[in-house]
Amino acid sequence: MVIAIAIVRMTDLLAVVMLSGIYGLVSASFFVVLDAVDVAFTEASVGAGISGLLMLAAITITGRKEAPKRHKPLISLFVVFVTGGMLIYGTMDMPYFGAVDAPVHQHVAPRYIEQSMEEVGIPNIVTSVLGSYRAFDTLGEVAVIFTAGIGVMSLLSLPRRRKKPQSDDATEEQMHERHMVVRIVSKALIPFILLFALYVQFHGDFGPGGGFQAGVIFAAAIILYTMLFGLDTAQKVFNPSVIQLLAAVGLLLYASVGVVSMLNGANFLDYNVLADDALTGQHIGILVIELGVGITVASVMLSIFFNFDARRQALQNNNKQKGEQDVSRTL
Repeated sequence: MVIAIAIVRMTDLLAVVMLSGIYGLVSASFFVVLDAVDVAFTEASVGAGISGLLMLAAITITGRKEAPKRHKPLISLFVVFVTGGMLIYGTMDMPYFGAVDAPVHQHVAPRYIEQSMEEVGIPNIVTSVLGSYRAFDTLGEVAVIFTAGIGVMSLLSLPRRRKKPQSDDATEEQMHERHMVVRIVSKALIPFILLFALYVQFHGDFGPGGGFQAGVIFAAAIILYTMLFGLDTAQKVFNPSVIQLLAAVGLLLYASVGVVSMLNGANFLDYNVLADDALTGQHIGILVIELGVGITVASVMLSIFFNFDARRQALQNNNKQKGEQDVSRTL
């Protein structure tokens, strides 16, 4: 609560981003205490990781200071209080947190705990629920992420980019020389970060992890490379057009598993028919859809960051050239 109040009160957006990361780490620790390790993993990688990087990229365009308030949002505050009060009132009929007689502990949880190993064959019950029992819902989440990426890329339409000044190359080289130690250490760490992302991707059946976490970790490594070596260098290695294509490929890969299931006479996203043995089919189906999730998440995160950074650089170059032209006219 203290961190949340501090976030609301501060006007320094950089401090707000830092506090948001702290809030994410504290929330992840709460989930660990509650034995929700998969949720903690997601909160740490998304809430305290990639979200902070994207917000840092955003404030390079908007500026570090919050804009002054020009009106008193009393009506908005009233709506928030009324809505919050209604939500709190709606929770009065819900069972107490952790109550053993809650319906979820009487029917839903025992069903998954007792029968998921027999029906799905995955040691990680969370993966069984998200990848098999709730596969259609997870497909919707991936579609939401893909749609969000399209929305950001549509809104951040780049201004007309003029020819890059020749002096920029020398300036960037001087900047990299000043951060030589950070660059060398990062070069050593990035391969291990990517390897860890692959481990999280393909080990989600047996432990915490999966496509969402792996995609975010993979994107974070590439974003780190971009921040240290520049956007132009990163785009030579990771083509933005290919990344945007992969965002759609991951979603199509997920949906295609359901289509294959239907072609084999089963329901949409019923993996039992993907192999002669039902459990083997479940393993194959979950492996493929998790791969699709990881590809889409990583591609969307990278596309958003590349668009932020490209817009920032284009605006800076245009402003710089405009300033030089004004000076030339004055002289």
